[in-house]
Amino acid sequence: MAAPGNEEELTQDQTEKLLQFQDLTGIDSMDQCRRTLEQHHWNIEAAVQDRLNEQEGVPSVFNPPSSRPLQVHTADHRVYSYVVSRPQPRGLLGWSYYLIMLPFRFTYYTLLDIFRFAIRFIRPDPRSRVTDPVGDVVAFVRNFEEQYGRIHPVFYQGTYSQALNDAKRELRYLLVYLHGDDHQDTDEFCRTMCSPEVVNFINTRMLFWACSTSKPEGFRVSQALRENTYPFLAMIMLKEQRMTVVGRLEGLLQPEDFVNQLTFIMDANATYLVSERLDREERNQTQVLRQQQDEAYLASLRADQEKERKRKEELEKRRKAEEDIRQQILAEERRQRSLQEEKERKSECLPPEPFSEHPDSVKIVFKLPNDTRVERRFLFTESLTVIYDFLFSLKETPEKFQIVANFPRRVLPCLPTEKEPNPPTLQQAGLSRCEVLFVQDLTDD
Repeated sequence: MAAPGNEEELTQDQTEKLLQFQDLTGIDSMDQCRRTLEQHHWNIEAAVQDRLNEQEGVPSVFNPPSSRPLQVHTADHRVYSYVVSRPQPRGLLGWSYYLIMLPFRFTYYTLLDIFRFAIRFIRPDPRSRVTDPVGDVVAFVRNFEEQYGRIHPVFYQGTYSQALNDAKRELRYLLVYLHGDDHQDTDEFCRTMCSPEVVNFINTRMLFWACSTSKPEGFRVSQALRENTYPFLAMIMLKEQRMTVVGRLEGLLQPEDFVNQLTFIMDANATYLVSERLDREERNQTQVLRQQQDEAYLASLRADQEKERKRKEELEKRRKAEEDIRQQILAEERRQRSLQEEKERKSECLPPEPFSEHPDSVKIVFKLPNDTRVERRFLFTESLTVIYDFLFSLKETPEKFQIVANFPRRVLPCLPTEKEPNPPTLQQAGLSRCEVLFVQDLTDD
């Protein structure tokens, strides 16, 4: 049987697997069933499992992953946002310093923005091309440790997309930190993150991903999350079947406030995470149950196939045994016909029996193995072969035999050998005019 639109013929085993796979998966298209099985090298168990994974929302192993990162929902109006404003100047001295520096800061940042805006028309921002996202993250972690030491929250050393996927798969919170190298509060905030209470809180409750916005990978995430100021933190989790930003922290935070704000965000969204875990557990149980049912079905199917195979083997053995017996019977019949034809030919070739008055005649009485006696006359001048051929032509004579004479007891050499190609005559063999010879059956030997 060949699948429609495909000229390549299927073997019987492949045809059976194709029908089994269609029955297990319920796919109507035979072409689709065949393509799936061919992708899995006709391994029906792997093909069925991959099909079940697709139905559960897991992409097929033969569908290449999208080059786009996992999308994060950021437009939810329920996102908790906490912005820490810089402290206002106090006292006459503070306000005097603030007012004096205000024109300079305004001019500096205005010129800097104009310069950056103009430079984009001349040369595109090199950060827009992400070539080594993992390298960007690793470089940030290395620079962070060189400046602030090795006591810090455990950084996720992978891409942003990988961190999202792991957080989604493990149903954990993901805390994203965007590092602004030039911001005046960055240094103090990094030291806050290295405080023991913050390190312990982050390491035990969530995944932590960070990168500098001066790196292409950090810049790409910055454009996706749209931060307003630095330091910037975003809490992301799986909410309503999609990765969602559920909290934003912007500005300089103290350790206690840092922990309190993250705790508030996690408590406010705990029910969503619990619901996702229950839903996933239910889906997993359904998938396990379905897999167990499929495995039981396949086991039953394999058992039935094994029974059918053994039944066919038994029938084949019986047929072969019957065929062997039939061939043996035919061979025996052919051998018997050939033997009878040979007896008839020998009988026709025998010389005529001489008269009793012939001077060279010899009367021989043969005693056969079945105790019957046969009598015939021969000539002294005839070869012992004539005696052998005469006995061979008789129906009572066994297929293989030898002729024995008594007084003295000896076996007559009736058949030619390498040493004596011409057997002796009756006279040369020392036979008398009246002789009794015994025929011995050699068939069993």
